Amino acid sequence: MNIDELIKKALEAQKQAYVPYSRFPVGAALLTKSGKIYTGCNIENASFGATNCAERTAIFKAVSEGEKAFEAIAVVGDPKAFTAPCGICRQVFVEFSTDMKVIIAKNENEYKEYTLEQVLPLSFTPKDLEESSSKEG
Repeated sequence: MNIDELIKKALEAQKQAYVPYSRFPVGAALLTKSGKIYTGCNIENASFGATNCAERTAIFKAVSEGEKAFEAIAVVGDPKAFTAPCGICRQVFVEFSTDMKVIIAKNENEYKEYTLEQVLPLSFTPKDLEESSSKEG
């Protein structure tokens, strides 16, 4: 995986953000295990609950194209600070992958790389549901 390429794609996606309320554009680039890259930007709505984050936009695009195995995601937000994914996005990550890398970048040269376990410890996964239903039997 080329982290620089993933960050560049996230920066490109950030330019497409629709953020008339927060004026806080976020971009994401998701690398699938098959090697494809899906991008996403945040898309706001006057009804704030209908807003969608960049990370989920990228994941939903990938899933809608049949991809469900993810290698890494790069996220860019504020160029002066590291913008971490929100809790809802982290929960969506773990729905599909417990071992993907999460790259949080300010720009092409400044980034931090984490495991999903580091950004969402003690996560609730589909495996937890399987274990729960097997106990009921």
